[in-house]
Amino acid sequence: QVQLVESGGGSVQAGESLRLSCTASGSAFKRAAMGWFRRAPGKEREFVAAINRSGGMTSYADSVKGRFTISKDNSKNILYLEMNGLKPEDTGIYYCAADWNAILSTIRLSAPEYDDWGQGTQVTVSS
Repeated sequence: QVQLVESGGGSVQAGESLRLSCTASGSAFKRAAMGWFRRAPGKEREFVAAINRSGGMTSYADSVKGRFTISKDNSKNILYLEMNGLKPEDTGIYYCAADWNAILSTIRLSAPEYDDWGQGTQVTVSS
């Protein structure tokens, strides 16, 4: 079974940056459409960003558009989320997710469309 492992979370001040990584085992990564979701304290899990299997197409939640960048390195089996201009409302546990057999143009925006999830990495932004 393919595993997804997130890293890069931490505690930062508002306005600072973090880069999250999600490393996948196995050869299926290059065929996978991937996404980032987050769960804030006391709230439901929400979509953050998604990318198609080649990395050429992306989509973002309105709340992070212009501040976050999702990217995918198929040669290294790593998904990234570059987060700039962090705000306290970005605080939460960030999860990566994979749809392992996506067609080229597929971008998944909802959680049930994904096959596998990582364990999450905590991001805390203080004001």
